[in-house]
Amino acid sequence: MNRIHPQTVLSVHHWTDTLFSFTCTRDPSFQFENGQFTLVGIEVEGKLLMRAYSMVSANDEESLEFLSIKVPGGRLTSHLQYIQAGDSVYVGKKPVGTLVIDHLLPGATLWLLATGTGLAPFLSIIKDARIYQRYQRIILTHTCRLAAELAYREYITQTLPQHERLGQWVREKLVYYPSVTREPFIHQGRMTDLIESGTLFKDLRLSPFTPEQDRLMLCGSPQMVKDTRALLQARGFQESSAAQPGHYVVEKAFVD
Repeated sequence: MNRIHPQTVLSVHHWTDTLFSFTCTRDPSFQFENGQFTLVGIEVEGKLLMRAYSMVSANDEESLEFLSIKVPGGRLTSHLQYIQAGDSVYVGKKPVGTLVIDHLLPGATLWLLATGTGLAPFLSIIKDARIYQRYQRIILTHTCRLAAELAYREYITQTLPQHERLGQWVREKLVYYPSVTREPFIHQGRMTDLIESGTLFKDLRLSPFTPEQDRLMLCGSPQMVKDTRALLQARGFQESSAAQPGHYVVEKAFVD
């Protein structure tokens, strides 16, 4: 128990029948880099159940926020989905993760490619002033099965552009590109298909990826990460490592 902080749930939001998010208090000693994750859990029948969750909240916010799926029969989420304001949750004291901007080489455009709850770490990143200072353009893509699963869409497109401190940068530099795979939508299809067909670049009026200009972060389903890795490597991109910054970075904790 000395490796976790007991915290209090402040709010819970159910996006769909399979997706929810919640906020909780934050211990003053808990420090992290935007894009990182930590262990989060609850006590069930006297046992502490925990799993890794990326912080949705930025590292300068007073509370913590997390995004989760509801797994039918899931060891943790079958219980976690029923938490309410005032309940207790436990947050690990040691944040970790590879989705931090210092793991990338300098570049012009930062692409944040997410599927499902892989959006979570990118929400903290787009609230980080440093990315707007480092990059000319930041493009956040989010692919889900259904439009209802595009969590935080209104926040990204309406609330964040009005942010007191970041709003001007967001309006000038942040581009949001949502897509869905199982129903008609303004952008439809798997992200790797949209990249390979050139549709993504036509829609955004941008040139295809080049190692000289583009830097990427990937977080989402194992298949998306696998396919995008192959696509990037075929184009000469180098993945970052613990010892060497690269053209792109993957959050391996949710894939490997």
